[in-house]
Amino acid sequence: MVQIKGDEKERIKVLERDAETAYLYLVSDEQSSTFRDGEIIDEYRGATSEDPAVASTLKRETKPWVHFVAGGIGGTVGAVVTCPLDVVKTRLQSDVYYQVYNKTLKSGNPVRQAFQHLAETGGAIREMYLNEGVRSLFKGLGPNLVGVIPARSINFFTYGLTKDFLVRNFGHGSEKKEKEEETWMHLTAGISAGFVTSTATNPIWLLKTRLQLDKTGSRIYKNSWDCLKHVVKNEGFFSLYRGLSASYLGGIESTIQWVLYEQMRMFINKRSLQIHGSNPKNKTTKDYVMEWSARSGAAGLAKFMASLITYPHEVVRTRLRQAPLESTGKLKYTGLIQCFKLVFKEEGFASMYGGLTPHLLRTVPNSIIMFGTWELVVRLLS
Repeated sequence: MVQIKGDEKERIKVLERDAETAYLYLVSDEQSSTFRDGEIIDEYRGATSEDPAVASTLKRETKPWVHFVAGGIGGTVGAVVTCPLDVVKTRLQSDVYYQVYNKTLKSGNPVRQAFQHLAETGGAIREMYLNEGVRSLFKGLGPNLVGVIPARSINFFTYGLTKDFLVRNFGHGSEKKEKEEETWMHLTAGISAGFVTSTATNPIWLLKTRLQLDKTGSRIYKNSWDCLKHVVKNEGFFSLYRGLSASYLGGIESTIQWVLYEQMRMFINKRSLQIHGSNPKNKTTKDYVMEWSARSGAAGLAKFMASLITYPHEVVRTRLRQAPLESTGKLKYTGLIQCFKLVFKEEGFASMYGGLTPHLLRTVPNSIIMFGTWELVVRLLS
């Protein structure tokens, strides 16, 4: 029997360990892509790699185009479901409808005031349905969908691309160990996504706002194309970018939402690792559904908090896009700061939160639907 020396035994152990590690990389892209970020490819061995440095590299990478497609699908589903609330929100933000829908004196009690706003929102939807028909609840849906698909696609694509670039080039770690994400990376990626998205889609949102404020009894615009021609002919091409400065300010909202969502998502993932470990076999279908629901709920909570902080820009943006005229024929609102000051002076601080209730009723479930759909589509396409 051949005797194996001690140093040879050690070399054999090293070779066995290297072969075991390399075997994990022999799986096809199709097989490895079924795992989400943060889940280790250990199905082929029955356990995770004993070397944390090796295990951390065995994570699926999602290509940027997947985020582009998934973001568009998620945004579309959310927009269709919540369109009636979007119409009410826009009307409550405008000076034309503000007095119509704010007839009752609000209570000083915050809880009662919240219920009054809910009743006000429900009454506005009911009034639109009775007086203008069911189609009025979906006014502006055409340009909204045309805007949502590129807006959400661009936002998710730009955010993912920017964050990936920052992590790869500035993240702490080595080639053997996955580089860690940091909050400043989420912040920078969110600002980048907001700026690019606002610039690319502002004309579409302007048309949507004009159509939603167009009364059925005395309609100015026949459809989206007619609205576009009317605006360009009478106000000039650059009028399509009215409210852009407020949209850039609104980028702060999406940035805050992204940062909060990422922090919650990381907490959920860490909690999952503590409970189930890094082996996907330890999770049941129920566990996956619960984690998906938690991440979707985190997106809704992040949107709720971001909206409360930054909502006044929504009112100013609507007023700038509405472009009302004074008795002299001049534009009433000429810029971001001037609009803020004039609305606050004429209508008070409460007007800066006009339409907040339907906005939250729309955007919170919309974010839950959008991020949840986005995650499912990413999982399917990756």
